[in-house]
Amino acid sequence: MLDGIATLGRLLRSSSTGYVFGSLMPEPAVPCFGDFVKAPARRGRTNVIGVIYNIVIDDDPFVRQMVATPGLDDEYILDQRENRQVPVEVSVLSLGYYDQSNAIVCGLPPQPPITLDGIRACTEREVTDCTASFDFLRLILNAPDVPADELLVVALRNAAQMRGPDDRLFFLRAAGRELARLLSRDLPRLENMLRRIRP
Repeated sequence: MLDGIATLGRLLRSSSTGYVFGSLMPEPAVPCFGDFVKAPARRGRTNVIGVIYNIVIDDDPFVRQMVATPGLDDEYILDQRENRQVPVEVSVLSLGYYDQSNAIVCGLPPQPPITLDGIRACTEREVTDCTASFDFLRLILNAPDVPADELLVVALRNAAQMRGPDDRLFFLRAAGRELARLLSRDLPRLENMLRRIRP
């Protein structure tokens, strides 16, 4: 899970259901699948909290040439990785936002973030507040074009890590009960997820 306040990247495009940001951060500092992040919205009056569900590292013409070069020196590879101009594209599913009283509401935000806004990692408090209600499980399960099962497992594990040792077990058990309710008609899928989030 990401930690710290630094800007991870800048927003490329957004919609009511999520956003995509570009990051030039070198590995291993690139954000990870299942990390919780936030983007400012409504002129900075709120933040849209989401979870990363896809990371795309595109090539460019120079990389294509380098791939076909025999005996490529490690210095060229390192230079390309550290100074590449093509951003890593990170896709985020929106899970919640801050309302006017500064409480986190689980659901789609009234407005999406604006391009070029800075994306930051969520604090532990923001992650625990956003996942205190299990309404976010339904958002992930019903999201189109998202690897929902994988994302749920990793997001639940990450959210559990943000809690103390005693709360961690309680949180995962409560999440398992809610998943059992939501997936009562799809037992193989439910069993697979419960097995993978079991403490």
